[in-house]
Amino acid sequence: MTNSNALTVLGRSNSSNVQKVMWLLDEIEQPCERVDVGGQFGGNKDADYLAKNPNGVVPTLIHGDAVVWESNAILRYLANYFRADALYPAESVARSWVDRWMDWQLSSLAPVNGLLFRRIVRTPAHERSQDAIDEAREQNAELFGLLDRFLERSEYLGGGSFSIADIAVGPLAYRWLTLPVERPHFRNVQRWYDLLCERKAFRKRVVEIGLS
Repeated sequence: MTNSNALTVLGRSNSSNVQKVMWLLDEIEQPCERVDVGGQFGGNKDADYLAKNPNGVVPTLIHGDAVVWESNAILRYLANYFRADALYPAESVARSWVDRWMDWQLSSLAPVNGLLFRRIVRTPAHERSQDAIDEAREQNAELFGLLDRFLERSEYLGGGSFSIADIAVGPLAYRWLTLPVERPHFRNVQRWYDLLCERKAFRKRVVEIGLS
């Protein structure tokens, strides 16, 4: 069991997975210390870090004696621990909608969204392949089209109110709508994204960080 309320997040601020966790902590007004790990800071393959997180990726949450890794698991942990029922409902059907979109984000959207991001932002201009970028762009467009069709009948991903499902998907939507690629205009995705942009925590932890 945890014996302290101190929260530490290990991970760099420009990681979309770290951004999810920091965004949620701001939403539930829980202060934490964030330590730069991964990317240009390194440290995520060191023995000490791997002892906490065997995957060697970020983020890792340290909460007293509890060490939690995998960003969506951290979202669920924090919502449960701090009883943020408005963001992660206890009722089984409502919770299943949140879980469905969180799982979709990990299994379907994140791989192709990360591919598009890396092929543009993390690849030097002289090494970029337009064919590879277009391939990833089309895969993203297909998935955001799916999301758009769902949002035609739902204000947020979990239903009528903001939830940790929106937090899970939001940083990847920011990438899609910010990267310099041609994309269809998905009216419902844009409407939902505009709602996210009204949230101070989203602007602070995602938009103001930018793409890097």
